[in-house]
Amino acid sequence: MVRVGTCSWADEALSKHFYPPKLPARERLAWYAEHFDTVEVDSTYYRLPNESMVEGWAERTPPGFTMHVKAFGLMTRHPVKVEVLPEDLRAAMPVDERGRVDRPPRELRAEVFRRFLEALDPLRRAGKLGGILFQLPSYVVFKESSFEYVEWAKEQLGRDEMLVEFRHRSWLDEGNRAETLAFLERIGATYVTVDAPKSESAKNLVPTVPAVTSPTAYVRFHGRNLATWNKRGGSAAERFDYLYSEGELAEWVPTLEELAGRAQQAFALFNNNATAQDPDNPLATISQAATNAFQLRTLLA
Repeated sequence: MVRVGTCSWADEALSKHFYPPKLPARERLAWYAEHFDTVEVDSTYYRLPNESMVEGWAERTPPGFTMHVKAFGLMTRHPVKVEVLPEDLRAAMPVDERGRVDRPPRELRAEVFRRFLEALDPLRRAGKLGGILFQLPSYVVFKESSFEYVEWAKEQLGRDEMLVEFRHRSWLDEGNRAETLAFLERIGATYVTVDAPKSESAKNLVPTVPAVTSPTAYVRFHGRNLATWNKRGGSAAERFDYLYSEGELAEWVPTLEELAGRAQQAFALFNNNATAQDPDNPLATISQAATNAFQLRTLLA
């Protein structure tokens, strides 16, 4: 069985066009959980979560619900403004001229990991914590130091599951993919298969290589909008602006079923956080992510 959901339950398209009108923001997660049994938490990429917030997520979702949590930017070597860190950590962090944390010592980065993971305890206790999504930036390329960092990060997670998504094609070029997948399998990390635009020239677009390196099969659907992927100044909603056709999703069904057959659990998450015109009602606007997820689930049934 493949469990299907969206990469966030709170983006603007979902908030405006998926939930009932005037539904209070606090009630959205519970309403989402009536329709899907898994979701990714996106807000944790931007700042560290706190335990009371996570306790609320655990309380507002039913037994069996699974929340995958996106790693905080500092954990995946993304640029992070120092002011988003807890106050007691700011003074110790090296900062560049733009106010961003600049190559922090391992002990400080490890402390960030510790606080991030500690805040997830309510989900862990409730049996609702899925994987921690490490979406690596495009400048983390296939080289020895990158392997070393990913392995170190996996050690920081302890027993929590690590989901690894690459954003530079060097990891999955034909000459490197076998070594990349074998490495993830060796350290016990989950490889994230992606559906994204195809381009030989864009190094931050990886080929679609369906694979399983752990008991979990995990697929993220980013859409196929090549025109907006590297648009200068473009937003995330523009980059992932894509409503899949039934035929495009139907092509994935045999692959997803094969991946699920090789794993103990399988997930498919949609990262399309823009709106679209409803194909069945030209006067209506829909959330792409929710519509894509419903359609794939129907095809898998």
